[in-house]
Amino acid sequence: MRKLLAYPLTCIYFLFFGLSLLIFHPIQWFCFNVFGYNVHKKSVDALQFCLMRCINLLGSRHSFYNNYPLDTSNPVIIVANHQSMSDIPPLLWYFRKHHVKFVSKKELGKGIPSVSYNLRVGGSVLIDRKNARKALIAIRKFADYIETNKRAAVIFPEGTRSRDGKPNPFHTKGLETLINNIPSAVIVPVTINNSWKNLEYGKFPMGIGHHLTFTAHKPVRKSDFETQEQLLQHIETTIKNSIKN
Repeated sequence: MRKLLAYPLTCIYFLFFGLSLLIFHPIQWFCFNVFGYNVHKKSVDALQFCLMRCINLLGSRHSFYNNYPLDTSNPVIIVANHQSMSDIPPLLWYFRKHHVKFVSKKELGKGIPSVSYNLRVGGSVLIDRKNARKALIAIRKFADYIETNKRAAVIFPEGTRSRDGKPNPFHTKGLETLINNIPSAVIVPVTINNSWKNLEYGKFPMGIGHHLTFTAHKPVRKSDFETQEQLLQHIETTIKNSIKN
């Protein structure tokens, strides 16, 4: 019965999700090209709010837990596990005052209304995962941008989405590059739970009636640890210990 109900709700979700992307694409273009970055950023924030409301059409909801508020005087590195594309809008929305940017695969830089445009012009970096050398160069340049402008970089060290909520091994080369090239960064481990359930039946229908949670853990700095290996281990353990399957 639950899966049967998911079919009409998924159709409604796709309709409003697609309309949101299509409507905000020209809005983003206009804001960026006429008014510049700051107004474009507001349009991106509005889009994330709308995309989160689309998830509500599936009977699902979001909760964000953060007992460690951050100010905007330092750059931030947000490190999270990755369960579905539904991870993205809440991270952008809940951390919006930090001007969130992503380390994303280059394939996302084209073909997706609103999303691809924002990735290309909004300050994120698109990397070729098949070319490690070029990817690291791009991440270093991106890190300089984050450090200089005191913004937030999001990276998913798993590299790909978990299909069942169980975390994949962390690949830390990109994260290490960010840490080493953003020396004043505050690092925030974030655990995401239940967004993989949006795809529990596959791409169609989508899962319905789930509670997606985002938990920001205590921020740390590189200087808090004797070695970088200890820092990386702390980040991975903190995130994975709060994943619920």
